Amino acid sequence: MKKNIDTKYHLRYKICISGAAEVKHCPPGTIKKAEAIGRYIAEAGIVLVDGATTGIPYYAARGAKLAGGIVIGLSPAESKAAHVRSYHLPLDYHDLIIYTGFGYSGRNLLLTRSADAVITIYGRIGTLNEFTIAFEDRKPQGVLTGTGGTSDELEHILKIAHRGFGKAVFDEDPKALVEKVIKMIHREEKKKDIE
Repeated sequence: MKKNIDTKYHLRYKICISGAAEVKHCPPGTIKKAEAIGRYIAEAGIVLVDGATTGIPYYAARGAKLAGGIVIGLSPAESKAAHVRSYHLPLDYHDLIIYTGFGYSGRNLLLTRSADAVITIYGRIGTLNEFTIAFEDRKPQGVLTGTGGTSDELEHILKIAHRGFGKAVFDEDPKALVEKVIKMIHREEKKKDIE
């Protein structure tokens, strides 16, 4: 039975952007693709959630903010001062930064669990950690291929792990990937309405 939702209280969907904080090894065009993903998320009226960090998440946040979107960051630091001084992380392009105080690994768990879906762009070990957390939590996930790093290895990792692909979809086109992920979020929401 479908629930009647009062739009006044309808919560927005949230998509987490997962990607490397260091971009010096990413292929040309990856930063523009990250910004495009952020823009498409904002244009769809979805909140972008990230690790309040540099690199790929930062560029996606910039794309979302320049398109008028909402961006929430979850910092590994316990305070604004530690975020800036100890972790050397930025404050711009965010509407709200939550200071978790849990370091990177604890922040990664909260980050992926706070979102309705996760999109992976480029990436290194921390990105792989976020992907596996979301995989184990059966979250919808999109992987932007052709961006190097972890993103271009995830399909192979899933094949050799013999656990299936979970709810992961792959695409090299930023707009197509965001559309696929939004469709998965809606499907998951319909399943919850039936339960």
